[in-house]
Amino acid sequence: MLTAPRAPAVPAFRLMAQRAITDRAKTLIDGAVKQNDLVVFMKGTPDEPMCGFSRAVIQILQMHGVDEITGVDCLQDPEVREGIKEYTDWPTIPQVYVKGEFVGGCDVMVQMHQSGELHELLVKEKILSAEPEPELKK
Repeated sequence: MLTAPRAPAVPAFRLMAQRAITDRAKTLIDGAVKQNDLVVFMKGTPDEPMCGFSRAVIQILQMHGVDEITGVDCLQDPEVREGIKEYTDWPTIPQVYVKGEFVGGCDVMVQMHQSGELHELLVKEKILSAEPEPELKK
């Protein structure tokens, strides 16, 4: 008697780590990412960040002269708060998107700011005009 080969066992830790983004959360996230040139999924709002990492991302963008920052407050919607992590396979909030592309979280934004890559990206994607990089206060 022939039997079908068995699929390899999936370790229990992998089963526990898998999440499922809801259709509603995916629709909301897709809409925010596709409809805005720059969007930050964060804790709080750009005017009132509710965590230090979200505040740092907003301050970095403002130091570069970004006036219009669309923020999605992940604290207001648990589905979006968990869904955004799966959407990009990035475990932390805040998350920054420019022209529909995931840029990174706070650590990436800090590195890009320090290296000058952030200013280049913002100019390339026409978030900022092609002015010289602003003098940052020390």
